[in-house]
Amino acid sequence: MPRYRRFSDASISEKILDSMLLLAMATGYLFASLYLYFTHQGLDGKPGLSVEDVRIAYYGKHQQTRLGAAMAGPMAGNLPNPEAGKTINHWIIQGATEASYEKNVKPILDNYCTMCHSEDAGMGLPSLTSYSKVKELTRMDTGASIQSLVRVSHIHLFGISFILFLVGRIFILCEMPVMIKRITVAIPFLAMAADIFSWFITKVYPEFALVVVIAGALMGISFMMQIAISLYQMWIYKPKTVPVEM
Repeated sequence: MPRYRRFSDASISEKILDSMLLLAMATGYLFASLYLYFTHQGLDGKPGLSVEDVRIAYYGKHQQTRLGAAMAGPMAGNLPNPEAGKTINHWIIQGATEASYEKNVKPILDNYCTMCHSEDAGMGLPSLTSYSKVKELTRMDTGASIQSLVRVSHIHLFGISFILFLVGRIFILCEMPVMIKRITVAIPFLAMAADIFSWFITKVYPEFALVVVIAGALMGISFMMQIAISLYQMWIYKPKTVPVEM
């Protein structure tokens, strides 16, 4: 039986390099999770992230405008006081005219919102730097647009696939039953695909938001498990048998 390369064959320098990469990936994923939490939590008007928040993010609040929903939800904490939110909502209700925007709304947005909600910020958030852009957000809230989902999807598929590949290439040096290893390296890719395609389905069938949550959680758990097991086998685990086939 051929013997395949394992962590026991790696030099200390290679283990240090692999460990630094895995720790950086784990840290990046944690920050990405925090970013996802802060951008989606509170959309339902309640603290914390829920399935309902995810449903609103992709399907929208069809009885509410995007700007109004944001001011009542995740963006409320960025305003100086409740009166600022009421001023913006009153402007929306009254027809969102440009004259009232310049007088009452623009000063609030310029002082408390545009530092993140602008093209220059590079955060991918809706721009609030001009009347025309803000006006677009006063229409019925139908969630993320197909255009934005396509943009985020291709970034995820290219970027995250590359990350999963690097982590998986390190993980296959672990010593464990071959079938378990094959399933483990495949799960995060399948979960990522299910997560992304569920975004589009949720725009039509809001109940599919639960699949978004499950798929995203499955991808994260399997990804972090690969990192944890790899680090364990690199530095703590002592092989007792001849490695099995990859």
